[in-house]
Amino acid sequence: MKKRVFTILAIAALGLSSVTAQKTIRLGYIDMEYILENVPEYQEASRQLDNRVQEWKAEAEAKMRKVEDMKTRLDNERALLTKELIEEREGEIAYMEQQALEYQQNRFGPNGDYIIQKKQLVRPIQDQVFSAVQQIAENRNLDFVFDRTADIGMIYADKQYDVSETVLRTIKRTANREQLESKDEIRELEKAEDRTVEQDAEITKREEQAQEKKSEREAFIEAKKKERDSLKSARQKEFEERRARILAERERKKDSILKLREKKNDTIN
Repeated sequence: MKKRVFTILAIAALGLSSVTAQKTIRLGYIDMEYILENVPEYQEASRQLDNRVQEWKAEAEAKMRKVEDMKTRLDNERALLTKELIEEREGEIAYMEQQALEYQQNRFGPNGDYIIQKKQLVRPIQDQVFSAVQQIAENRNLDFVFDRTADIGMIYADKQYDVSETVLRTIKRTANREQLESKDEIRELEKAEDRTVEQDAEITKREEQAQEKKSEREAFIEAKKKERDSLKSARQKEFEERRARILAERERKKDSILKLREKKNDTIN
């Protein structure tokens, strides 16, 4: 199956080459299992993990044997036990069985210790392999490199064949087209669809520059507005303080006049 998938990918890549007529696509592949088998550090760590796995298996089997022994003893003694004791023993057995199953899951389940440690064991070697593959692919001008031991294990691809951005643009355009109503909007979208990724990038760059200038203008206008508001507030405050002083002075003079009149009336009387 793996060889068939690899063959299909190779044929597809060669077909792409004949269609584009740009250059012959160069392929390479690795055998990750062979590489791992010949890395001494990996083999030693793998042996240590295998020993640990055997210990886990022995522990899991011991737990399940204990549960089975408890069930057998209960079956043999059931006729001699009261209903309450039977229920108590059955509850204990159910608990021990649940613990045994949880132990197996924690050790060998999808997120168990074995899977986690296996990934940790392989990851450093994979990092070295990926780094070496990239260097070799660049030196030999390879366009794609696959792992023949994986179902679809492409581990290197020349960026010129990356159409992710084009796919993303197509998805967005399809979504936009569904929202359009007028003919003008549809024509505008069709013009956009004819643009290349590079043209879109240039337009986006110009739009960002225009937006940046607009933001700068708005910031300048806002700063000027704040300056005018500040001056206006200062003038208003100055006016109110001056008005308060004038009113206070009037009140003082008014009080002085009233006091003089009162003093004069007292003198006459």
